[in-house]
Amino acid sequence: MALSIVHQCSSIRNLFWRACTRREHFERKCLFSQENPTKHLHQERRYVRSVPDSHTGQSADVIVVGGGHAGCEAAAAAARMGARTMLCTHKTATIGEMSCNPSFGGVGKGHLVREIDALDGVCGRLVDQAGIQFRVLNHSKGPAVWGPRAQVDRDLYRAAMQQELFHRTPNLTIREAAVEDLLVEHEDTTGLPAVRGVVLANGDCVRSNTVVLTTGTFLRGEIYMGTKTFPAGRKGDEPATGLAKTLEEHGFGLARLKTGTPPRLDARTCDLSLLPEQHSDDPPVPFSYLNKRVANENSLALCHLTYTNEQTHQIVRENLHHSRFLGEEGEPHGPRYCPSFEAKLIRFPERTRHQIWLEPEGLTSNVIYPAGISNTLPEDVQVEMVRTIRGLEHAEMLYPGYAVAYDFVDPRQLTASLQTKALPGLFLAGQINGTTGYEEAAAQGLMAGCNAALWCKSQPPFVLDRADGYIGVLIDDLIHQGAVEPYRMFTSRAEYRLSLRADNADTRLTRKGAAVGLVGSTRAAVTHDVQHAIEAGADLLRDIVLSPSKWEAAVGVVVRRDGVKRNGYELLGHAGMSIARMIPAFPALAAIDPSIAERIRIEALYAPLLERQHSAIRAYRKEEAMPLPADLDYRAMPWLSSEATERLEKVDLEWTTVDSSSIIACISDMQIRSHVCSAQGGMLDLVLVNLLTVMHLYRMVLCIRCDPVHWGLPAGSRA
Repeated sequence: MALSIVHQCSSIRNLFWRACTRREHFERKCLFSQENPTKHLHQERRYVRSVPDSHTGQSADVIVVGGGHAGCEAAAAAARMGARTMLCTHKTATIGEMSCNPSFGGVGKGHLVREIDALDGVCGRLVDQAGIQFRVLNHSKGPAVWGPRAQVDRDLYRAAMQQELFHRTPNLTIREAAVEDLLVEHEDTTGLPAVRGVVLANGDCVRSNTVVLTTGTFLRGEIYMGTKTFPAGRKGDEPATGLAKTLEEHGFGLARLKTGTPPRLDARTCDLSLLPEQHSDDPPVPFSYLNKRVANENSLALCHLTYTNEQTHQIVRENLHHSRFLGEEGEPHGPRYCPSFEAKLIRFPERTRHQIWLEPEGLTSNVIYPAGISNTLPEDVQVEMVRTIRGLEHAEMLYPGYAVAYDFVDPRQLTASLQTKALPGLFLAGQINGTTGYEEAAAQGLMAGCNAALWCKSQPPFVLDRADGYIGVLIDDLIHQGAVEPYRMFTSRAEYRLSLRADNADTRLTRKGAAVGLVGSTRAAVTHDVQHAIEAGADLLRDIVLSPSKWEAAVGVVVRRDGVKRNGYELLGHAGMSIARMIPAFPALAAIDPSIAERIRIEALYAPLLERQHSAIRAYRKEEAMPLPADLDYRAMPWLSSEATERLEKVDLEWTTVDSSSIIACISDMQIRSHVCSAQGGMLDLVLVNLLTVMHLYRMVLCIRCDPVHWGLPAGSRA
């Protein structure tokens, strides 16, 4: 009876499973003040949309501030949806600039790029134009965690982005101007504040219905290089200080983060012949679902691998007193998963070497990006350090590495549409929300631009949840957890990653995007044809039904001889099986396009597991739709820890559901145990007792049962 009760309460089990497995991703301390930054903020409301032109004679529906990856996607998305859009940036020449590493994608990040492309974003298509090396990371593991990645020519990408925005995007105006302030007016009927445009550095006012801030590292940015410090958003660009003051004046909680970049080297002075080469995949796999091939497939570049050594480490250790942000109380946090070289030496003192990837910045460029040695050491120390590394003994440094510290807004002050709770009409996207990486910024920009356009039309926001895509995971984590360090996407952050693969983003999301006007007719038609081809191919396989002995005779695969007939789709789920292997016995399968055949194979591989995951998704959505009572007193729950209580009290109950509360509080099974021990009985207590009985075993086996392919086991294996 006890076990049956547990089985009937899968939603409770799923709630606590998600709370516990996400625990590793969240810091146990709060970066912001103990005061709830959103407790006085109000719910989204609709405002009068008529906005008169200002004295400058210019107005827009949507103004996007910033020309980085978030800003470009936001501007393109809003314009694509028919909104009159203006992109304001310090320098139009740097629109689409890749400020740090010359690459897109990777584990988790590649999923984001594919989802952006599925929603008709621009970066995936442009990477296919400008990419100079393409690889699928994690290819030895299950398809759910494959990570498409591309090395990109900086100049080609920037030129392609500017061509896209300047000449191929109707409804978009680009203005070279610094934005210093927001126009905020009180709505006539309610008296509440709302954004009504921006104030430029020259004093001009440009009115709009919505504003999307994508300030990147420019919000009160400061560059650190050795003992030198100077205000800048990046090398050669002024920071945005006025906007930071404006946000503070309107009650937004701000904090500081930092990021860094390595020195750039002259390829002509590096001896790459001594080093192992890394080649592109052959054939290269495009990022965009609209492309079959990449533009530079006949001129792909090589990357090279080298390592630091004890001499390198000794030079750095002797000069750590010149480096900022190391162990200083109150200094901003940097990326955990892409730390500075100094931080690596402190964090991993036992290691005698660290790898460095030497990445070319372009097909015709002489610049090399040495990934892995970002630092804030003085320039002369950086030169000395670099020349201790194999292959770089005579390298000339074109310019040194540096760190940039900048303000960001606590993303818990946003709704799921990326609109601020304090100022309706104001949307935030990119590093201003505490993230790191081009891909995370572009994904937020796409969603913010789309929702800004929908806001102008008085239409409901377009929101993706955790079961829809990695974009949904990204935004959900930000608005519920905030950011104590730069947030980076990984496949491990997605509970439903078997369904959220890089290969199926188009069939998951394109139809959703088309329904709100975000996706154009061309892409919608292409995705419709792909979906039809996948279904037709799968049906063709299902029509082939044989006994185990006949399958073994036909395709040479060993099938369990249990007398049960299997169809071709079921057989395709066996490890090592492919449609190509079936074609000699069943020539009709040759009509299936190879790219479609691979997608069918992956679906068949995961088919037994997806049914289980779809059940978990239904339970998640049920909990997500269950709001908590507005008068809920967390302090009256003795089984909640004081930390969990504090976390929950900081969140506006108006925005909290059963599922989100478990994430916010990081509720653990030990807290459940405390509750059970102090309980007086009852059905729920019985359920929890039995839940605890199986909790640890359940944790151990669930990963294997959900994705046995990832762990090197045949699909369908049961732990």
